[in-house]
Amino acid sequence: MPLPVYRVTIKDKDYEQLKSNIWSNHFVPAQLVSGGKRIPIRIRYRGGHTREYPKKSYEIKTSKYTYHFNAEYDDPSMIRNALSFQFFNSIHVPSPSTRHCVLHLNHENLGVYLNIEAVKTPFFRKRGIPVRSIIYAVNDNADFTDKRSSGKSSFSGYNLIKGSERDRVKLSNFVQQIHLKVGADLQQYLRKHLDIENYLRWLCGAVLTGNYDGFNQNYTLFEHGKTRTYRMIPWDYEGTWGRNCYGKLVDSDLVKIQGYNKLTEKILSFRPHRQRYKALLSGFLESVFTVRRQLPIVYKMHNAIADHIYKDPNHKWSDKVFDSEPDTIRKYIDQRRQDIMNQLGSLD
Repeated sequence: MPLPVYRVTIKDKDYEQLKSNIWSNHFVPAQLVSGGKRIPIRIRYRGGHTREYPKKSYEIKTSKYTYHFNAEYDDPSMIRNALSFQFFNSIHVPSPSTRHCVLHLNHENLGVYLNIEAVKTPFFRKRGIPVRSIIYAVNDNADFTDKRSSGKSSFSGYNLIKGSERDRVKLSNFVQQIHLKVGADLQQYLRKHLDIENYLRWLCGAVLTGNYDGFNQNYTLFEHGKTRTYRMIPWDYEGTWGRNCYGKLVDSDLVKIQGYNKLTEKILSFRPHRQRYKALLSGFLESVFTVRRQLPIVYKMHNAIADHIYKDPNHKWSDKVFDSEPDTIRKYIDQRRQDIMNQLGSLD
C-alpha cells in the first residue's frame, strides 16, 4: 500500500527566512496539500542536533492540531519510534499515534518521514483523559535531582506546555519534597502526587526498549485533571531496540533494570513498588515483549515503507543495512529478554 503524501509549499521569502537560522523556533506560513485538500499551516524546524542534518525534521501547526514530521535520520529502520509507541500503548501507557508518509517541500521529494501526533491538549481530549498541566522534559536536567545547592531551578530541564505559574511551582515543589521526605512520609507523598502504576509501566517500557536517554529527558509529564497525580508519556524513542540515538549498535544491557533518575530511585527504594515492578516486567516478558509478538509488527512496518526507502533521496543508510534491521531488532529482543530475566532477582 502506498504511503500518504504530504506536499508543503512555502513562498520564497518565507522559505529563505526559515533556512536563514536553523536554530530558530519561529514559524513561517505555508500551505499543505494532502488527500486533495489544501490547508493553511505554519511550519518550523524541530529537534536538537538533528537540525544540522541534511534531512531535517519539521513541526507543522494547523488551526486545530500540531504534527511532528520526523526525519528519523539516525534510525536505519525508520520504525523504532513507531514500534516503541505501539509497544507503550500495548502496556497501557498512552503514547502518540504515528504514521509513515512521504513529504514534499516546494516540489522537492524529501523522502520518508514519520508523522507523530503531538502531546498537547487534543491528544488528551481524543483519549478522554482530563489534563490540568502538560510539561515536556526537554534536556537532561529533567532528572528529578535536587538542584537547590547548584543554584538551578527545580524546573530546569522542563518546558511548560499547558498550565500556569502555579504548575511550575507545583512541579518544583514535588522535586524538592521527594528529597526532603524519607521513609513512610516519602511513600505517602509519592502515592498522593504520583500515579505509581503508570510510572512503573512507563519504566518497564523505557527499560525493555532500552532507551538510555528516556529517563532524564524525552518524556512528557502531565497532571491528571481528576486525580491530580503526575503521569508519564514517552517521547523520542529513536534510540532503542539495539541502537542508540545516533544509530550506533549498542549492547542489549546498556540500560540497567533499575533505570535511571532520582524519582525512579526513590520509588524503587520501597519493596512493594519493587515487587509490583517485578511483576509487571515478568508479565510483559511472557506476553508482549517477545519475538513472537513484536516481529510481525516489525515486518509489517518495515515492509510498508521498504519501496519508499529505496527511493528516498535523503536516507542515510544503505539498503543492505535497512533490509537487515528486522533481524537486528529480533536479536535485541532475544538478548534483552535474557538480560531482564537475569536481573529480576535484584528487585527482591
